[in-house]
Amino acid sequence: MRVALIDAGAYTPPYDDRLARALTSRGHEVTLLTAPFRFGEVPEAVGYRRQELFFPLSSSLFSRAPRSRARLPLKALEYGPSMRRARRRVETLAPDVVHVQWLFRPDLDIRWLRAVAAERPTVFTAHDLAGMLTRRREAWRRVLETVDRVVVHSRRGVHELAELGIPETRITRIPHPVFEGTAPAGDGGSGGQTLLFFGLIRAYKGVDLLLRALPLVARDRPDVRLVVAGDPLDPVEPLRRLANELGVGERVDWRLGFLPENEVEDVLAHASVVVLPYRRRVDASGVLALAVGHGLPIVASDVGSLGETVKEFDAGEVVPPEDVEALAAACVRLLGDDGRRDEAVRGAARAREALTWEAAAGQHEALYSELVQGGARPGESLP
Repeated sequence: MRVALIDAGAYTPPYDDRLARALTSRGHEVTLLTAPFRFGEVPEAVGYRRQELFFPLSSSLFSRAPRSRARLPLKALEYGPSMRRARRRVETLAPDVVHVQWLFRPDLDIRWLRAVAAERPTVFTAHDLAGMLTRRREAWRRVLETVDRVVVHSRRGVHELAELGIPETRITRIPHPVFEGTAPAGDGGSGGQTLLFFGLIRAYKGVDLLLRALPLVARDRPDVRLVVAGDPLDPVEPLRRLANELGVGERVDWRLGFLPENEVEDVLAHASVVVLPYRRRVDASGVLALAVGHGLPIVASDVGSLGETVKEFDAGEVVPPEDVEALAAACVRLLGDDGRRDEAVRGAARAREALTWEAAAGQHEALYSELVQGGARPGESLP
């Protein structure tokens, strides 16, 4: 089949790349229509085509400047030409299936999406379902009603879309695959006592909660250290001050900025436990996929697919969101030597074996085939 993948904002280049490669390896012709990635290098397109059609000027002129006041007006000016280029390219490619990974503005994108969906089978992956249900909810609902099928990563996502009024026959759950590592699970570099927070630094991800838990962890694990590695999209100085106020400033290694692949491998290789203390639910996490793929035990808040995946494979500990004491106790357990860490590492290995890109590509292939061979057109199965 000919498949067009669309990530209008280049929000998840690693996911786009791995899915495109896996589909290509199954004999499909894949074209990724996306934007320039503003935060670093993107994986080489192997076996598929990548075409950067969206927002070329704002992406190149304001790389690594997410809060620039000038970028958004320029991006708004680029919106119309970008969408017209993409529409023309889809018409030229004449794909059997159009699979949208991310949209830019659902209230605006619905116009071209309806035009595309009227002509060919269309799929949308709800990577950030929690955000969709809280921001521009009605606009997102129109998107979900327009496409032939919605892909979600968690069981909870299936239930929430059904409650929104999307028939379950139009919803497909495909778990987020893992990003495999070549190195074995890390030893922490100091007797297995290194906690790792990794990824974009945002307030909702709860770095402050982990800092508050760190003194409690240190009572039981005197050698514990914390690495905070990632690109700050929210201010970091208040977090640094908090660490010093709590008396743990010397225990925290701040590795700020977009990390190239070799540095990502380094921080994962030297981690003992990956901690995801998120405040709000997420339906997919590239950081979780990296941690599992590298065989690392995980402490995660019970929000969305984070807790769901960890529980399913017993890959670590799941704690209530914003519960600092429970967070600290879970970290202590996984840093201990009573066998709990080994159990979690084995759970991560089970998840790594099950959540492969090959398996995900097979599930996508089955979905595409069903639609191409005569699935319902948009709206036909809606009440």
